[in-house]
Amino acid sequence: MVAHPIPSQAALAAVESEAQSFFSDTHGCHGWDHAVRVRASCLQLGQEEGADATVLALAAVLHDIGRKFEDASPGCVCHAQKSAELAAPILARHGIPPETIDAVVDCIACHRFRGTKVPRSIEAKVLFDADKLDAIGAIGIGRAFLYCGEHGALLDGGTRGSACVPLESPGHATRREFIEKLSKLKDRMTTPSGARRARERHAFMEAFFKRLGAEAAGEL
Repeated sequence: MVAHPIPSQAALAAVESEAQSFFSDTHGCHGWDHAVRVRASCLQLGQEEGADATVLALAAVLHDIGRKFEDASPGCVCHAQKSAELAAPILARHGIPPETIDAVVDCIACHRFRGTKVPRSIEAKVLFDADKLDAIGAIGIGRAFLYCGEHGALLDGGTRGSACVPLESPGHATRREFIEKLSKLKDRMTTPSGARRARERHAFMEAFFKRLGAEAAGEL
């Protein structure tokens, strides 16, 4: 593992401030609070996996700064690639060394669930896992409801004029999100630490959606 120099606190704060500015008009499901939680998870997983904390901290706060461009496209822009493109000049402006910038940009470019780039460095794997952990468990349930609400989906699977096709099929929208995406995340983890946490979060989430389905069907 390459040992990356630790930036000054002023440089880290400046990068964080600039990163946060990209979230002023994003959907709440992928707001600044998501980036902060991913950073916390990255640092925990990274310590267990022997990853570089500097690269992880920078990658976490910058990994979704391109999200609003994807939302506005809609879907024509890959937010992971856009975030990577935006991150490089931000890091350079604040004096982050080129080798650290390359490592951070690589992490960001590889973090998307539906992306084609596979995370290969330990830092990229940790960011990928931390991002996915924030989509499952109790916080994942909350974000699933928030996401469905943002896209006009009703609890019974109907919509309010939403163009979000996966949520328009019959069945509860949040349960469909669980079945089609969230339930698959535990099998996509790339680190032992991430996989262990994902199994526990998945079990909690699975029990919740089983209960939701039973209540919706009038069984409870």
